[in-house]
Amino acid sequence: MPETVSADGLDVRFMVNTIAPYSLTQQLLPLLDNTARVINLSSAAQSSLSPNELLKPSSLSDNAVYAKSKLALTMWSRQLALSLGKNGPVIVAVNPKSFLGSKMVEQAYGFAGSSLQIGADILVKAALSQEFANASGLYFDNDIGEFTSPHQDALNADEIAEITQVIEKIIR
Repeated sequence: MPETVSADGLDVRFMVNTIAPYSLTQQLLPLLDNTARVINLSSAAQSSLSPNELLKPSSLSDNAVYAKSKLALTMWSRQLALSLGKNGPVIVAVNPKSFLGSKMVEQAYGFAGSSLQIGADILVKAALSQEFANASGLYFDNDIGEFTSPHQDALNADEIAEITQVIEKIIR
């Protein structure tokens, strides 16, 4: 079983799915103008979390932590987009499609899943198409093929601020 705790005592699954994309985006922001796009790989699997869950290893299953980490990513994507407004790049969270044919899907659910090309195609579309040019702060769900509301917590400004503060604390 893979190790889920980093050397500094954080949950690797949150680090990979939430913290690393945030840190990378923050470091790239000075290079990105309002024509650039940051496409964050979210998921339809989103589950509520408390900010403190980011600060310690979790005993929850990989699937449970995955859902929490993808909600946190969707939350900070929205917060950053709103804070930058028209002066920054488009920042959008995208669910590429549920149950794509990844190793994770096969191990978790016991079947091969859909073609990975479906997920790749929507990410290319998000990066290049006019449809996403004014989508900053939005969530695109490729299961239904349209922009839609994310998990309700991703629309709660107070919860988003708390999650973002904890992420900032971790990367400092």
